[in-house]
Amino acid sequence: MTDAPISATPAALALIAALRQQHGPLMFHQSGGCCDGSAPMCYPAGEFKIGARDVLLGTVGDAPFYIGGDQYQRWRHTRLTLDVVPGRGSGFSLEAPEGVRFLIRSDVCAAP
Repeated sequence: MTDAPISATPAALALIAALRQQHGPLMFHQSGGCCDGSAPMCYPAGEFKIGARDVLLGTVGDAPFYIGGDQYQRWRHTRLTLDVVPGRGSGFSLEAPEGVRFLIRSDVCAAP
């Protein structure tokens, strides 16, 4: 396990590579909404407007991964792993037509 705040499973990295071939450069955003609003969303790079309070956690598969500022405050002591599972989430995330959806797995870390 890495100390980076965001990482991805091999399955997620493979899906990111496939999506990049179809759509070009990508980006992720994790909001703090309810239901599918709490799922990480994958967009073509630049298609989601990053807000002044959003935090760049790092990159996954060469795609920047942002998190909403309020959600970051709640999860700042958490190590996040982007994964993919069968099933179709709703929303505008690029993986939806593939019959899979991204999700976040988390491990609580010691407070700094």
